[in-house]
Amino acid sequence: MDNRTIFALSTGSLPSGVAVIRLSGPRMETVVAKLCGSLPKPRQASLRTIHLSNGQVLDSGLVIVFPGPASFTGEDCAEFHVHGSRAVVSALLDELASFPECRLAEAGEFSRRAFENGKLDLIEIEGLADLLAAETEMQRRQAIEQASGHASALYDGWRKSLLHARAMIEAELDFADESDVPGSVSNQIWQEVDKLRQSLQQSLAGEKSGEIIRDGFKVVIAGAPNAGKSSLMNGLARRDIAIVTNIAGTTRDVLHCDLDLEGYAVRLYDTAGLRETDEIVEREGIRRALKTVEEADLVLYLQDMTGGDFSSALSHETAPVLKIGTKKDLVPGKSDEAYSLTICTSNDADLDEVRSLLLLELRKRLDLSASVIPSRLRQRECLRHALGHLEASMQAHLPLEIRADELRAAADHLSRLIGRIDTEMLLGKIFSEFCIGK
Repeated sequence: MDNRTIFALSTGSLPSGVAVIRLSGPRMETVVAKLCGSLPKPRQASLRTIHLSNGQVLDSGLVIVFPGPASFTGEDCAEFHVHGSRAVVSALLDELASFPECRLAEAGEFSRRAFENGKLDLIEIEGLADLLAAETEMQRRQAIEQASGHASALYDGWRKSLLHARAMIEAELDFADESDVPGSVSNQIWQEVDKLRQSLQQSLAGEKSGEIIRDGFKVVIAGAPNAGKSSLMNGLARRDIAIVTNIAGTTRDVLHCDLDLEGYAVRLYDTAGLRETDEIVEREGIRRALKTVEEADLVLYLQDMTGGDFSSALSHETAPVLKIGTKKDLVPGKSDEAYSLTICTSNDADLDEVRSLLLLELRKRLDLSASVIPSRLRQRECLRHALGHLEASMQAHLPLEIRADELRAAADHLSRLIGRIDTEMLLGKIFSEFCIGK
């Protein structure tokens, strides 16, 4: 483990009103005392004049020190709150780099040290990364559930329950003749294991919900050329994203924008018009459109109501399809029984109806009954493996020794979920998602 003192700018892009530069490692006290003349009292913001090594004044700002282990990383830490100009920040970073055994932090290195020093577990680290990336209210809520340690406490409770069950079974196997070991505890133990199995099943039942909240609800707008796809996308986004003309085939590539519908992230995709064509660029656009449709959570298939009957050109409908009739203002009084909704893309009330329909479809796919919902593929895989071993342990015809070993395997997967064992290969990927200074 590299124990050099690390430093980095932890706030956003410059210039800014205030810039925070963080420092963590064994040289913290020496560095702060050298720059500020003396060390401030722990965890008290002190106004100090910061000097360069040649004695010149660099800036005046707040300095806070956090002696380890009561700090974010578990090491001696400090923060410099200085004016957020590029010149000030650059000069301070250069001065910090001049100290022996000090270097610029890598992406996520502060959080990695917090993990390595036992201040955060892997679930909390992933929650923190999701919290930093959160764009909607539901993403924030899901991330804070994990970053706060609530999810970790639940998973660790499950792990401890398995360890207790396994210990009791092995005690019965090894010390059945001893008077201080209760006899035939299996019935009680397996009832508890079955309750735990149901809890894991309930958590995994909401896995799609966690994926939708974290990664967004993928909605693809498809249909024939000039059905109003680009106009609908622009209307829902309330800005011009796609070019809209009366020339068929204007959209050649897949266009994308994000919506925030009552705290939920909706990923909206506009695609090339679906039709038979010999034009090579348009054919590629249609191929990409069909591929995007196959990956969708929901497809809005648009039809120009001034044209013929509705007929879907989608050959592989892997997601639910809603039929939307467009240009209803040009065909007043036309029956809308063939459609889930009929709209005019220039009518704000109709666009609000589309938003309501999207929100309704999104909520149909959410199962928020579980106390904690896994949000990442790694978490879901660990829970699935643990559940598989739990179900195997419930097979009464197996020898008790094998059933106890299945409990051990399930507990190991829950340990991997939290990050207690076998995590080194994951760390580089996880911490690379963080910004420098976090």
